[in-house]
Amino acid sequence: MDESALIQEAQRGNLDSFNTLVLTYQDRLFSTALRITGDENQAADATQEAFLSAFRAIKSFRGGSFKAWLLRTVTNACYDEMRRQKRRPTVPLEPETEGAEEMRSPRWISDTSLKPEEEAERNDLEDAIQGCLDALPIEFRTVVVLADVQSMDYKEVAAVVRVPLGTIKSRLARGRLRLRKCLQGFWELLPDAYRLEEESLST
Repeated sequence: MDESALIQEAQRGNLDSFNTLVLTYQDRLFSTALRITGDENQAADATQEAFLSAFRAIKSFRGGSFKAWLLRTVTNACYDEMRRQKRRPTVPLEPETEGAEEMRSPRWISDTSLKPEEEAERNDLEDAIQGCLDALPIEFRTVVVLADVQSMDYKEVAAVVRVPLGTIKSRLARGRLRLRKCLQGFWELLPDAYRLEEESLST
């Protein structure tokens, strides 16, 4: 049964069909929540709440990208969870402009195939990435996670966070710039191919 058929069955109240959708998207939603919250327990709670909300609201789904619909649900659940934990950053946003300079994200931020010689090095790199993501204002962090970790295009990200496309481009450019600056102290953790790529971008 394809996804559209599963959604239709779930809208009719078929729990098995909805559970199949859950199995399809649970890893993606959890990884998104983990990147946004930076905490496994909060990510698990947000993911669970997102699926509960999705099940309650699935009859309101009117087509389009089901992935984007679910990611919007989990993003909102992350915001709610962080408010409850009083961890929502209060760093003021920089002025939003339509003409923000493009800043490409490090290609390795979403590369799960990185295999440094030592497991500890890979763990250190993962910790560094998450630490720098945590340091971003939540609005910047969310668009970086959606665009650069989940590989969504600008229009999809705009649909998820419900802000204009120009605002997405501005936040993403500034978020990538801050992320790159934060990670400059960790280039030695990268495999040679990625380290050389980053050095060439900075020259």
